[in-house]
Amino acid sequence: MSTGKTITLITGGIGFELATQLLAKGTHHVLLGSRSPSKGHAALERLQSRSDLPGTASFVHLDVTDDTTIASAVTQIETDHGRLDILVNNAAIGRAGETDTRKAMRECFDTNATGPAMLGYAFEELLGKSRDPMRRIVNVSSGAGSVGRMFDPNRRAVSGLGRTLPYQASKAALSMVSAQQSLDFAPYGVKVLCWNPGFTVSDLGPFNKVEHGAKPVEVAVRPLVEILEGKRDAEANVFLSEDGGKYPW
Repeated sequence: MSTGKTITLITGGIGFELATQLLAKGTHHVLLGSRSPSKGHAALERLQSRSDLPGTASFVHLDVTDDTTIASAVTQIETDHGRLDILVNNAAIGRAGETDTRKAMRECFDTNATGPAMLGYAFEELLGKSRDPMRRIVNVSSGAGSVGRMFDPNRRAVSGLGRTLPYQASKAALSMVSAQQSLDFAPYGVKVLCWNPGFTVSDLGPFNKVEHGAKPVEVAVRPLVEILEGKRDAEANVFLSEDGGKYPW
């Protein structure tokens, strides 16, 4: 089913649109990682029902906060494909407005930072088996996690520890995860890139809507496709921004 195709695992978030654009190219076998089997299978059926998507896809039950599902996903992918070429750590939560800050911090870190770290460790062997010239990990982050931008007078910041700190801090931690992974995976020839899609329509929070200025997801995902195609490889080991530039860590 996936012979000759790039085996690409995508977790959550804006991953459905990314899967759509990759399948349109016909060169990828996309693994849809979802913590909800019912939603994951429904997404797979939607993709497979389209005649304009020549690529192939399959569902993988994967909750980035659950080590049991991670281990099962590794076994499934190893059995079905024997390797993994691309890992896109895209799953994220915001928890904006959560009044219990400790709970929000714990949950944001578990999904946004610990999850990508654990997936990297879990799939190290399968990524190491890849010989695809585009083999890589892409950690989808946020400009809100840039420490260097915090005191930029041109940046619109939201004050209040209980509002966005859990999300911001977890995304800042993801930067360190990305930096460490770039060193750990270098011997395999696996590139690691950290990228911010910008303010995008999604289920991340109540304000991620067009009426609040969020960009359409199909527009936001296009630069990510270019990253997966190696068009920004010269900028590996930096924090890539959505507009072709970069952010300070």
